[in-house]
Amino acid sequence: MTTISEAEKVIPKRDPKPEKIAQVSTLSDLLDRSAGVVLTDYRGFTVAEKAELTRRLRVANAEYHVVKNTLFRLAYAQRGEDPDTLLAGPTAVAFALEDPVAPTKVVFDFIKEKKKGTVKGGIVDGRVFDGTGMEQLSKLPPKQQLLAQVAGTLQSPMSSMAYCLQGVLGNMARVLQAIQDQKAGTSA
Repeated sequence: MTTISEAEKVIPKRDPKPEKIAQVSTLSDLLDRSAGVVLTDYRGFTVAEKAELTRRLRVANAEYHVVKNTLFRLAYAQRGEDPDTLLAGPTAVAFALEDPVAPTKVVFDFIKEKKKGTVKGGIVDGRVFDGTGMEQLSKLPPKQQLLAQVAGTLQSPMSSMAYCLQGVLGNMARVLQAIQDQKAGTSA
């Protein structure tokens, strides 16, 4: 009877296929460029519906790819987070290349409209979210709007202060003018 040594268990039986290495490299590159990802179960979508979702996501500056779970897991392993809980069943990933909120909204709107597919979850800023967390994220305003709101909030006190100072300086100028007029009237 032959026994398998511990070293033999660790050694892979064959080298990985070049196309799989290329796919992992492509996924890793997309992950490096992404602000976040949305993982979906695309079951029930027709080819035309997947193409339509891809077009909508492209407008939101995102890419949509059907992925093999094992290859996505390998590409994501370098980042330290564990998306294993999201990788069950068929998976397609929307890679948000700028704002992680915009593609999330597109995916949720599309799923509601077609009444097919589900959002398994996503990863934003290194944090893994389930489907509910991603739905809450989709309800946030876009990044540009949030930045504008913050800028407006910061600007408001400054503009109020400038308005008040303008009023004080105007009053002071009128008082000084009245004093000058009064002195000019008494010395004439």
